[in-house]
Amino acid sequence: MMDGTAGLRGRPVADDTLLDDVAVLNENDPGGMLRHTAAAGAQVRESAALAAEANLGMLADEGRPRAVVIAGIGTAARTGEVLATVAGPRCPVPVIQHRSAGVPGWVGAADVVIAVSASGRGPEALGAAEAAARRGARLVAVGAPDSRLQSVAEGARAPFIPVPRRAPARASLWALTVPVLMAARTLGLVKVNEADLAETAARLDADADRCRPSAESFVNPAKSLALGLAGSVPIVWGSSPLATAAARRFGDTLSANARYPVVAGALGEAGRGRVGLLDGVFGGLGESSRDIFADPEEESTGTRLRVVLLRDGGLNADDDTDEPLVVEERRADAVQTLAERRGVRCDVVTAEGGSALERLASLIAVPDFASIYLALAHGLDPMAVPAITEMKELANP
Repeated sequence: MMDGTAGLRGRPVADDTLLDDVAVLNENDPGGMLRHTAAAGAQVRESAALAAEANLGMLADEGRPRAVVIAGIGTAARTGEVLATVAGPRCPVPVIQHRSAGVPGWVGAADVVIAVSASGRGPEALGAAEAAARRGARLVAVGAPDSRLQSVAEGARAPFIPVPRRAPARASLWALTVPVLMAARTLGLVKVNEADLAETAARLDADADRCRPSAESFVNPAKSLALGLAGSVPIVWGSSPLATAAARRFGDTLSANARYPVVAGALGEAGRGRVGLLDGVFGGLGESSRDIFADPEEESTGTRLRVVLLRDGGLNADDDTDEPLVVEERRADAVQTLAERRGVRCDVVTAEGGSALERLASLIAVPDFASIYLALAHGLDPMAVPAITEMKELANP
């Protein structure tokens, strides 16, 4: 019988001293997740160049599609969410994320399918690419070079954008996302120019420098965020569709890298139900029973909530947005006030930048690093996840 604890290591209580010892950080990160995450800006530049070399022009020959389907799972599926949020409410066609094999039953010659798989062998992307080719839909494939996905694309005479596999998929978000954006730009669905890409890459470079391992916790925003989340149940809410995409991304990385359970989503929906968590046993109810005069070192404190609020603020207040800017801002202010009244701590990350893509990058970069630092504070290897390996062994024939 397989031992469910085989390969597990780490400590249940985070040790903040580990984060300011660069040698220990490197030792506990043998797969180089910090290094891969710091390369996000380079991913943007490389993928933009690779997309420019692909024959994407053929996509535009048949005009605007009826719909665009982004096929993939995990980080690959997040690329569709990024496209939808960067394109915004004025996108002329629906952008649909499809996370299972094949394609929706209505897909046909009038549609475009973008199949995304970091490894180039994901069954969801492969099944979608094959189904798109059979149905006569326009196809674009994004994934590892010399892979099965590339073979399917070449067989269908469809554009293939190679993404060199240098890191796990969850550390390759930007390498996978930029080709999707470039394909959508060719179709006239999104306005992303070279300056936007350059500024986004520069933003990711600057945040990587701020979050570098040698920067101590009191000046490193990612280390500070990680230590604030240690031992908590993180609640990550985004104030806008763009910020919500970043919130869900943070939920992904906190779960995969740090093995933390997370509630992540849109602040608007939270206000209709999940904001009640602030009143619960891990929120205000628990906080009200704590002795504020007790010695923190001696007090046996239970698990508590920690809210992370990602605030966008919007770029153009006159856009036809689903939620007016003033509503988003008022709602975000309200949640901060509610948390404060209940003694629930709240971290705020505010978007910066001129384009939607750069603002999204500013909401993703620091949380990406924070998820890795939180893992390292617990002595966990952020890359090696035994449960994922076991899952593959048990689920695959």
